[in-house]
Amino acid sequence: MDERAIAKELSANDAGETGGHQAGILVPKEPDLLSFFPRLDASQYNPRAHIIFTDEAGGQWEFAFIYYNNALFGKTRNEYRLTRMTKYIRQSGLVSGDHIEMKKSADGNYYINFRRKNSLEYTEGKALRLSSGWRVIDI
Repeated sequence: MDERAIAKELSANDAGETGGHQAGILVPKEPDLLSFFPRLDASQYNPRAHIIFTDEAGGQWEFAFIYYNNALFGKTRNEYRLTRMTKYIRQSGLVSGDHIEMKKSADGNYYINFRRKNSLEYTEGKALRLSSGWRVIDI
């Protein structure tokens, strides 16, 4: 497996600035983006995978990647979300317009860092821009 990276420009909702309650950051159903995360079994009700990300300072953060597939079980939701990120976002002082960047190493370890909205520092490599402020970066 090659090293891969994805990035997300945080919306006001993602950064908790709207006061609304949401279950994490929406992950579009784009195959290139979903392939970054562990595969989830859609035959299970709301399957999830807990992923440990390491930040630039060596701190570890446990996020949950969830497929809310209630629509397959007679309800309405049918979406992927990355949850349990509120503490990371708050402790990092992130606001809308800032970017989170997540990397998956060739050995399967996950890493996270952020870039301020007025910073032009982004991961080198070919980027594919996706909906909702997401990018897939092949490095």
